[in-house]
Amino acid sequence: MRASPPLLLVAALCTAPAAAQEAPARRTVTLEDALSSARQHQPALLEAWATADAARARARQAEAPLYPQLNVTGGYSRSTANFVARPGAVPRAFTEGQATRSFETYNFFNAGLSGTQLLWDFGQTRGRFDAAKATAEAADGRARVSAQDVDGRVRAAFFQAQAARALVAVGRETLANQERHVAQVQAFVEVGTRPEIDLAQVKTDRANAQLQLIQAENGYDTARAQLLQSMGLEAGLDFDVDGAPLPELPGEDGDTEALVNEAVTARSEFAALDRDRAALESTLRSVRGTYWPQLSATASLSEAGASLTNLAWNVNGGLNLTWPVYQGGLTDAQVAEAEANVRALSARVAALRQQVRLEVEQARLSVRAAKAGIGAAAEAARNARERLKLAEGRYEAGVGNVIELADAQLALTAADAQAVQAQFQLSAARASLLRALGRP
Repeated sequence: MRASPPLLLVAALCTAPAAAQEAPARRTVTLEDALSSARQHQPALLEAWATADAARARARQAEAPLYPQLNVTGGYSRSTANFVARPGAVPRAFTEGQATRSFETYNFFNAGLSGTQLLWDFGQTRGRFDAAKATAEAADGRARVSAQDVDGRVRAAFFQAQAARALVAVGRETLANQERHVAQVQAFVEVGTRPEIDLAQVKTDRANAQLQLIQAENGYDTARAQLLQSMGLEAGLDFDVDGAPLPELPGEDGDTEALVNEAVTARSEFAALDRDRAALESTLRSVRGTYWPQLSATASLSEAGASLTNLAWNVNGGLNLTWPVYQGGLTDAQVAEAEANVRALSARVAALRQQVRLEVEQARLSVRAAKAGIGAAAEAARNARERLKLAEGRYEAGVGNVIELADAQLALTAADAQAVQAQFQLSAARASLLRALGRP
């Protein structure tokens, strides 16, 4: 179903703040905010829903020939009335006379009402309507596929932005530690307990930390820009992402067959292909109906004359039978095409099922690996923090050196970044599993 517009979020992101002395605090965007915005504003999704609406309109067009067709006509003309005899059309005595020649003109009025009703055509029109209706339902299913794809892209972009923000925090913590190291080493150098090369080393490390922080902030800006694009918005980057990681999904550690069966039942791609099959089968019935005649009823009422006050009326009715007995093999070729399309669709369904199995298996394994990686990354971060603490103590006591201190700081930064990535990978893997299973 289409989501209601997240009005507060759109207003917050798309309205430029008034000029002020201080930069306003950044707004907060949660995952639900991002999903709601994308469902309402993502151009790809809007196009998919519009395509589905157009298909429904075509189905109504295909249904129209099943109902009575009424036409009203009217006309007026003024013309000469010179008689021209055509040999064979009138008695010979009239054709041998002189043709009349006069520029005198006369009025002529005519009005009419005519109607036709299809009675029977061996399923040709009904088949075309059923095919168009099923095609519209398939288009609706594909729009839901687009909605699931959009949700998946938003989740991936959101968790990427979350990871980038966490890396900025890591960079700031690293820079703060380096600033503290510079102050500590400078004090030691000033009292002569450490050589000046140690101060040069920690200043270099601080500069590197500043560069890493700049790169992390730029990465966060890029991730937020990508998130905005996935949300379908054109706005500034004056917001921060916030929210908890994706919680554990029911059945994420379950049997692959059970998950695949769930995906086959829930994913809109299969429903769309099922309606495609119904459309092709209806088209086949319609094409086969062209082997047989089409019967329709007609009726009309007309009035005509040289003056509006002196019109003569006529009525007529009848039956029309049309039978295309031979069209150079056209119907045979159309039937062969429809049958081949049905076979091709069966192959597409089989290929989709195999693809879904692969997606489910990959996502399930990614979740399992990411869950294992979080524990290892957390353990590495704890050990790296303890190593830095020991290195700082050894350096302060005069038994360690600046290289040992720098290595410990570098190891902590890498471990913290790895822990951030591990958490991001778990959320991303769960988002992929959600999409593979067709869950909202």
